[in-house]
Amino acid sequence: MAAAAGTPSLPDPVAGLASRLAALPGAVAVVLGGSRATGTHRPDSDWDLGLYYRGSVRPLDPAGVAALGHDGHVSALGEWGPIMNGGAWLTVDGLAVDVLFRDLDVAERRIADAREGRFEVLAQNGYLAGAPTYQYAGEAALSVPIAGEVPRPGFPDALAASAPARWRGRAAVSLMFARAHATTAEGVGCVGMLAHATLCAAHAVLAGRREWVLNEKRLVERAGLAGVRAALADAGASADALGGTVAEVSRALGIEPLAAR
Repeated sequence: MAAAAGTPSLPDPVAGLASRLAALPGAVAVVLGGSRATGTHRPDSDWDLGLYYRGSVRPLDPAGVAALGHDGHVSALGEWGPIMNGGAWLTVDGLAVDVLFRDLDVAERRIADAREGRFEVLAQNGYLAGAPTYQYAGEAALSVPIAGEVPRPGFPDALAASAPARWRGRAAVSLMFARAHATTAEGVGCVGMLAHATLCAAHAVLAGRREWVLNEKRLVERAGLAGVRAALADAGASADALGGTVAEVSRALGIEPLAAR
């Protein structure tokens, strides 16, 4: 597989791994992703490599990644959920490298959906609010090609128009359930629903700003909603206190709880 134009500068261990991944049977592209691709990394941040294959042509065999002989864990396809799909957590000459398996057929379908403003929110390991299927588009858009090619979509007008209202609607439903939990002094359920509502509201803000979201890390801060943290940290235990917290979070988010009746 040919190296991509403008291949990023990588540490030798990461560059070597990327080259070997690109040579695996079924591999069609390797990209640098995550904070290293966007320039938001810390010195101790992992290196994220996206390994694309086409399931319709030749599904990737994770055994090929394991056979490279690096310490760590290699998952089966689909083991990590419907969006994350699978991958590997590896240590390569002392560097932490995450390899993420991506089916380019699936990615292209989800990118096409996003262009039309369509998306689903799927339950995904490690996500509280769920993962939007337009994450595939965001991953491709923000990645830096190393070998092969992947689509590089911009944030679609149709998605910027449809996504904020859907996320705010999900937040309103969660606020409704938070208020219901508060009336029975069910603190865990109440705070959980408030956290879900906050993350959904943050998604709404960022979609309206045409900013891709790849995970929930720093999502609330990016959306300017970090002030909600104090309310969630001291939500109270009584029905009255929890009810007051629901009202406070609702005001901070600018979203009213859905009225069921």
